[in-house]
Amino acid sequence: MSDRTKPAHPADASQRHAALVAQACRQIEAAPQPPLLDQLAREAGLSPHHFHRVFKAITGLTPKAYADARRARAVRARLASGAGRVTDAILDAGYNANSRFYERADALLGMTPSQYSKGGLNARIEFAVGECSLGAILVARSARGLCAISLGDDPEALLRELQERFPNAALVGGEAGFEQLVAQVVGLVEAPGIGLALPLDIRGTAFQQRVWDALRKIPAGQTVSYAQLAQRIGMPNATRAVASACAANTLAVAIPCHRVVRSDGAVSGYRWGVARKRELLAREADGD
Repeated sequence: MSDRTKPAHPADASQRHAALVAQACRQIEAAPQPPLLDQLAREAGLSPHHFHRVFKAITGLTPKAYADARRARAVRARLASGAGRVTDAILDAGYNANSRFYERADALLGMTPSQYSKGGLNARIEFAVGECSLGAILVARSARGLCAISLGDDPEALLRELQERFPNAALVGGEAGFEQLVAQVVGLVEAPGIGLALPLDIRGTAFQQRVWDALRKIPAGQTVSYAQLAQRIGMPNATRAVASACAANTLAVAIPCHRVVRSDGAVSGYRWGVARKRELLAREADGD
């Protein structure tokens, strides 16, 4: 068989596909409106079905979901800057109608676009900062449910992080009923295997929410690798994107990203510290 008739080496094909997808991503990011699948596939020299499959395998998202995520990031950045009107921010991000964005605004922002652009203006968030066996803990609740469970060494740093997320929200100390909720969360940290049957205010992209949903299905006392978690959501080549989604989680223990380890079983990569991740896993293994 001559070199010209030999099939391409798998590594060569993988590199070529990665380059084509990178080019498609740049095209999506630069376009004022999301390009059609047929157009992206044609410029990549692949059939629409093949291109769709290759793009999803490499990025963890479909071309449409990637474009949606890019537009959502653009809106969040524009709103957070406080520059211009909400309508301008939505249109500049590539939404051809306000209604298309408002249909998903609650899931993407956790509040109205006007509130988000003003740092959470008029949003009411109850919070409490206390101590648990893993150090300082912050628990916060919006009107939708728990929106933050943070662990750390410095209580003031945890509060500053919440304030930076919503600088103009009304952050208020929780009342008597809220103290009971905080006690439940602390109980979860002390015994993470008990689970938490409380409403959560989960804000993120469609991909992140898929990852977080899969995390909540991992039984206490068990671990999976990032690669295995990617396989569970049907995207075996999206290991890095899965790791990023775990890092973006703001609800410690309630969304148990501590149950994800490296492929060699090593414990690493925890937003609230590797030592806390090891301790949570040890508590689940002991059944405490």
